Amino acid sequence: MIILAATPIGNLGDASRRLVEALETAPVIAAEDTRTTVRLLSALGISHRPRLLALHDHNEKERAPEIVELAREQDVLVLSDAGMPTVSDPGYGLVAAAVAAGVAVTVIPGPSAVLTALAVSGLPTDRFTFEGFVPRKPGDRRSALRTLAAEPRTMVFFDAPTRVAATLADMADAFGGDRPAAVCRELTKLYEEVARGTLAELVAWAEPGVRGELVVVVAGATRREVAFPDAVTQVLELVRSGTRLKDAAGEVSSHTGHSSRELYQAALAVRG
Repeated sequence: MIILAATPIGNLGDASRRLVEALETAPVIAAEDTRTTVRLLSALGISHRPRLLALHDHNEKERAPEIVELAREQDVLVLSDAGMPTVSDPGYGLVAAAVAAGVAVTVIPGPSAVLTALAVSGLPTDRFTFEGFVPRKPGDRRSALRTLAAEPRTMVFFDAPTRVAATLADMADAFGGDRPAAVCRELTKLYEEVARGTLAELVAWAEPGVRGELVVVVAGATRREVAFPDAVTQVLELVRSGTRLKDAAGEVSSHTGHSSRELYQAALAVRG
């Protein structure tokens, strides 16, 4: 079978007993970076040296069939560099191929940067959405964030330290500077830090520069927090991304409380 295994996101003490046992016995490991896997084995004091196969974003489509066939005969342990495979990491394509081929897939659960950041953020955890990495290009980033301005659930994002100040500024512009948020830095590591405040406050915090691996958590919108013109903009952004106008108006209406009919008519007028 294929075994998806979560690895520590920073602190090696978070390696589960099941993970260690799997690493000690796995005949084959498909890893995002085989060098990282070799370092992990060494750090955990594991002398076992399995067959290592590289499985990353650039070769997953081509390599998945080979690994699936291999998994018919023996267990294949799948690792990303940190956290759970398939979550903003390689593995989804492999799992989909295995399911289609009737090959069993199971999981060794463990650390997740998404859930760790959500838990420590101080923001609502009952409903949330994971948005992955924020787009790199400023125009794409602003467009993506505008479509989320009316999202009522807590939002979790990944971002790079070199871009986070610009990202927070774009979030403040799209969501409002008074929207509560948290930037979680170096989670579970020696210099772990969680900066909490409004987006405007976090922009000021990030401007001098930020280092380390980051997760940004942002509170969801409250009903009527989004002004009507901004809600219309949300409708238009959804339409540009491929959503039918009627469906877009209904979706934004459910998040903002604005009339679906009025949003539809206003968006229709803007489109001409």
